[in-house]
Amino acid sequence: MASVNMADVKRLRELTAAGMMDCKKALEESEGDFDRAVELLRLKGAKDVGKREARTASNGLVALKQDGDSAAALLELNCETDFVAKGDRFQELAAQVVAHILATRPGDVPALLDSQIEGKTVKELLDEANAALGEKIEIRRFALLEGGFVGAYMHKSDPQLPPTVGVLVQLDTANAEVAKDIAQHAAAMAPKYLNAEQVPADVIEKERALFEEMTREEGKPEAAIGKIVEGRVNGWYKDFTLLQQAFVKDNKKTIEKYAAENGVKVEAFVRFKVGQA
Repeated sequence: MASVNMADVKRLRELTAAGMMDCKKALEESEGDFDRAVELLRLKGAKDVGKREARTASNGLVALKQDGDSAAALLELNCETDFVAKGDRFQELAAQVVAHILATRPGDVPALLDSQIEGKTVKELLDEANAALGEKIEIRRFALLEGGFVGAYMHKSDPQLPPTVGVLVQLDTANAEVAKDIAQHAAAMAPKYLNAEQVPADVIEKERALFEEMTREEGKPEAAIGKIVEGRVNGWYKDFTLLQQAFVKDNKKTIEKYAAENGVKVEAFVRFKVGQA
């Protein structure tokens, strides 16, 4: 087995929240391949690895700008410390940029950085903030939803800090209460996709292969493996797709059923959490 250093172990712990020795063994067995190490930890039953594997250490905030009930933008603006994140200069910059996003609809982050606000590019504004605050400040991502009814929910993990989780939910019909319920649910339960159809084929094939490996290691009968694997894939959908998740306020019904009972359809959602994919 390959030798690993403590820096690599620490990084894997941050990615997965697994124990130090488990991370060390996984890295040794995978010969330093982080993706394979994550899979090995999941095979060995490390708790919550699948939900934490994309975590990073960045700080910052999520900013929101709405245009009535039919359009909204979210922005994740990163910095190095919470101290900067809670400062007025950083929060004012975020508010300025997210309002610009909603007004101009840039196509991606590079286009946003090249666009201008009052004669300066957004990149120049970031550079000025970098110099003034003494930290690296960068735009990680943004999103817009437009059309139908768009509701939002912002969550503070610490009352002394700006929001670190933001959710937009787009419904086909106006219903502020349902939109808020679903947005709060998404903030808490962290779905990755709207429904099974939106999960990329390569993602689900990777999960299916992992579940097959897991099932074989458990010594299940060969004839039963296919059925068990499909059951686990369906369970994965219930964990990671919004519409198939059990509603946090009533776990006897899915989000899809809750929406249908209220005469609406969920068209799309966006969830940002600072430092997470």
